[in-house]
Amino acid sequence: MMDIISKFNWKVYLFAMSVFAFITVLLLTGNNSPFWSASALGALMIICWVFELIPIYIPALFPLIFAVPLKLITPIELASSYGNSNVFLFFGGFLLALALEKWLVHEQIALSIIHILGSSVERILLGFAASTYLLSMWISNTATALMMLPMALAVIHALPKTEQKQKFPLLLLLTIAYSSSIGGMATLVGSPPNTQMAALLDKNFDISITFWDWFKVGFPISLCISIGMYFLFLVLLGKERKEKHHFDIPKNPWTKEQFKVLAIFGIVIFLWIFRGLIVDLTGFKYGDEGVSLIGAIALFLIPSNRTSKPLLEWKDTEKLPWGILLLFGGGLALATIFEKNGIVESINQVLQNYTSYSLIAVLFIVVFIGIFVTEIMSNLALVTFMVPIVGSFAITLGLSPQVLCIPLTLAASCAFMLPVGTPPNAIVFSSGIIKIHQMAKIGFILNIISIIIITFLYYFIDIL
Repeated sequence: MMDIISKFNWKVYLFAMSVFAFITVLLLTGNNSPFWSASALGALMIICWVFELIPIYIPALFPLIFAVPLKLITPIELASSYGNSNVFLFFGGFLLALALEKWLVHEQIALSIIHILGSSVERILLGFAASTYLLSMWISNTATALMMLPMALAVIHALPKTEQKQKFPLLLLLTIAYSSSIGGMATLVGSPPNTQMAALLDKNFDISITFWDWFKVGFPISLCISIGMYFLFLVLLGKERKEKHHFDIPKNPWTKEQFKVLAIFGIVIFLWIFRGLIVDLTGFKYGDEGVSLIGAIALFLIPSNRTSKPLLEWKDTEKLPWGILLLFGGGLALATIFEKNGIVESINQVLQNYTSYSLIAVLFIVVFIGIFVTEIMSNLALVTFMVPIVGSFAITLGLSPQVLCIPLTLAASCAFMLPVGTPPNAIVFSSGIIKIHQMAKIGFILNIISIIIITFLYYFIDIL
């Protein structure tokens, strides 16, 4: 009980000191120094995000309260941040994912993969890795981990007691945690940092990142990391990988509702991937966010076969992670504040010391920072803070901003060492089967593998 109280007090004290420092800066500068006002506001938001002093969605509202009165941003710029097109892209994606969950399409996909691949130790790991990876490409990593965890625990509890303390149960749970994060790297809507980066590049540098622009880089890199994780786990299994366990996993037939949801989802993905080709052939221009919203609206119009009600009802949106949309808006507003008030330029001057480095060395440094900082900092907060800075630095090197911003964002999804690194890590850690030192040791090795794959594969895919 005392630990809880002391932890609570520690966060209260740090939040109080941060607010006091923020007010002090404003009083000392008399609101006549936009640079220091922006620095103070940004520091307050970042400290709240890093240490989770208050719910992480609340600091995203600070620009709405302070930015315009402090003359850090215009009302129009503030509105365009919270109403950015990428916010609606993710909103539509959330609704599509909600329909997949409501009609249990995710379970059908996962069970189909497991049935196809078999149920020996090696194949169980492969089945869970593949199904988790595939689901998290479209559904949030948190939701994916929550869906897959009960299935993994059912497999573990079906083992003899003597085998439940072997390496297999540990690696099976880590497969879910890590694959949930890795799969989210593959698509633009797979993880919030991906969409946030696209929004920041569009807002700060007038660069548009389409679904296909991301997919052609994110998918092969994430797939290679997933394969690297799988073979690492086979090595760690040692002699256990030769063991055979067979489980009778029941499989229900697909329903008409599931086929309808899957059809809508498939059409949306098709329109995302082939947008460039369709625009060239028809001359009809559309954005990824428009396709996302049309697919979502269709779910509210097409009826299910079981009832006369549509596939999605508005009451279903109670499960929607609305806070993430606020995080997007607040992050974009903060990035604009930093850009307009000289903070990005100041940090960029510090980075000039690295302009003589080779591109591969700069990529390595950016990816290294992204991976290890995201172990203790929200990946969305990291991307929000770093993308404008790294993008500006890329321009000074004579590069397009996305050359450094995309690998940074990919790295931000690779927090494998600590339970606090990502929600999937915390979810599987809550099972009580995994020890922190086990996650840290295995996660560190996977971090190194990820650094190598992201740095060199990105270099060869997108630069050469």
